[in-house]
Amino acid sequence: MNRPTLWTEPPTEPQTVESLTHRVAKLERINAALMAHVERTMDQQGGAYSLFQTAIMLEGRVRARTEELTALMRSLERSNEAMQAAKEEAETANRSKTRFLAAASHDLLQPLNAARLSLSALTDLAPGPDAKAVARQVERGLETIEDLIKALIDISKLDAGIVRPVVKPVRLADLVAGIEASFRPFAERKELRLVTRCADLVVETDGILLQRILQNLVSNAIRYTERGGVLIAARRRDKRCRIDVVDTGCGIPENERALVFEEFFRGGREGDDGGVGLGLGLSIVQRMASTLDHALALQSRTGRGTRLSLTLPLAAQRPDARVPLAPLATALTGARVLAIENDASTAEALRRLLRSWDAEVQVFRDLAGVVAALGAGLARPDVMVIDYHLDNGACGLDVVDYLRRNRGWVTPVILTTADHGADIAARAQSTGAELVHKPIKPAQLRSLLAYMLA
Repeated sequence: MNRPTLWTEPPTEPQTVESLTHRVAKLERINAALMAHVERTMDQQGGAYSLFQTAIMLEGRVRARTEELTALMRSLERSNEAMQAAKEEAETANRSKTRFLAAASHDLLQPLNAARLSLSALTDLAPGPDAKAVARQVERGLETIEDLIKALIDISKLDAGIVRPVVKPVRLADLVAGIEASFRPFAERKELRLVTRCADLVVETDGILLQRILQNLVSNAIRYTERGGVLIAARRRDKRCRIDVVDTGCGIPENERALVFEEFFRGGREGDDGGVGLGLGLSIVQRMASTLDHALALQSRTGRGTRLSLTLPLAAQRPDARVPLAPLATALTGARVLAIENDASTAEALRRLLRSWDAEVQVFRDLAGVVAALGAGLARPDVMVIDYHLDNGACGLDVVDYLRRNRGWVTPVILTTADHGADIAARAQSTGAELVHKPIKPAQLRSLLAYMLA
């Protein structure tokens, strides 16, 4: 009996060369496909690793650049903080400088004012020509000191931007005529011709600053001219005006023309007094011209002379006509003068000077002294000479206000101060006071007193 079969091997195909070749080819195709798949996988893995490495490298570079940029930003912030601190320090210094200038213009010129007043009184009392000659020599020295102090204060104010031009129409012929009248005696003393040629022009400028510019230019021209003369000419140039100050002096060497506007540059020229000046006039002129935005030009030929030209705009309208009042020269004998002056030396010098003019003078330090004198029967004065800055921050105009409110005294007032601030000028104008800047020139004071008492 036969047993059942559980597993039977498949029938074996005949192992021919053809079948074996076909099978080898099939295996080669499978192997090639597998190899290609492996290669592609390796390439993908290699690319990812390369990208990974690149990302790490770029991250390091970005981090380094970020740290470098952060350091630069911090350095810039520190620089900005330092610059801001320096700016604040400079502004603080500038404010301190402004306060110093206000104090300097008062405190430095105060003793000079007293000296000049005392010297004027001494000249009137001096018994002989020798004493008067010495007094005049001292006065010239004081004038030089005064000019230097004023020039330094002017330069500091212009550099600090304190000067604010008040630009308005100015009739040029009137201004030039005033300068000609002021400098003609100096030109005649040196036997020089002073000629003006000014068309009827109205310019847009600050009249006070323009006057000071021309005064400096004309003063320099006369000072450094020995023969010939000085010409002040103003003429229209299209829509502008050009003012020339021309002299026949020694001229300026070419190597000095770029330096003449610098502070304290004197060059080799000698003036009529044998000196070479302070070296500040043209520096102030340039600063004032720059403040006004007026072009300033210089032309010179050594041994032939110099021309300084100022170009400024013409005004669109003409100013209102105004005839200035001329002071009258009258005697001061018996005039009652009330003076308010807190500086003891200036007060005494003022007292002596006014009494030498035969005036009756009463001098007080402050409002309290005036009030006490009123209680003792102080009579109404004919004119008051009052210092603006008094002790403990008090103002001399407070005395005027008190007398007007409580006594009804509308008395002419001369207000004296070394402060050239616009606010003080405005207060003087609103009060109706005549403003006189220290150091007081005795001749100016006497002429003004005579005019106010006429």
